Amino acid sequence: MACGPSPTPEGYSVTPTEPVALHGSPGASPGGAAGTAVRPPLPVKMVIAGGFGVGKTTAVGAISEIEPLTTEAAITEVAAGVDDLTHTPRKTTTTVAMDFGCLTIDPTLKLYLFGTPGQERFGFMWDDIVEGAVGALVIVDTRRLDDCYAAVDYFEHRRIPFAVAVNAFDGRVEHSLEEVRWALDVADHVPVVVFDARERGSVRDALLVVLELALARAES
Repeated sequence: MACGPSPTPEGYSVTPTEPVALHGSPGASPGGAAGTAVRPPLPVKMVIAGGFGVGKTTAVGAISEIEPLTTEAAITEVAAGVDDLTHTPRKTTTTVAMDFGCLTIDPTLKLYLFGTPGQERFGFMWDDIVEGAVGALVIVDTRRLDDCYAAVDYFEHRRIPFAVAVNAFDGRVEHSLEEVRWALDVADHVPVVVFDARERGSVRDALLVVLELALARAES
């Protein structure tokens, strides 16, 4: 399924794509000159992870250029007894496999976004979802940081670049970023940012933080 281009993020320049020679195309000269075509953008896989109800599906839906693929199921009475709905009383569905969307950064680069399920009982899916990812955005809810430890530990142990994104529910966060860093015990090189999972530009900026980490890792 094709994805249309998105506006270039502020502060990021569009890199001209390298022409690809099409030998034998109409108009090609006998000396080897050929027609040209634009290279397709480089596909890059990125994961959006975190605990139950922190805003992963919302973030994918806010930024994706295509209609996001979701695997939402209704929260049953049994599930409600397992998953803590205290801070998300209006939540009626939950991701049971993954979310998927995509975002074109510029003509040379396209992000393919995979959102993980938040419940611990679906943790066995994470290895398959994360395989091949260059980095991850770990979304946290400061009202229940305990739910985020598993995601942070997962990416730390696998040495996958990640950033912590504090979702500003109702436009506010309960703790400062330094308090969040201390509570999650993440290293100084791990970015901790505030974002709004409902706002396209805010999600884009958070993903670009992860992309910069991945590029720095690749160049080191």
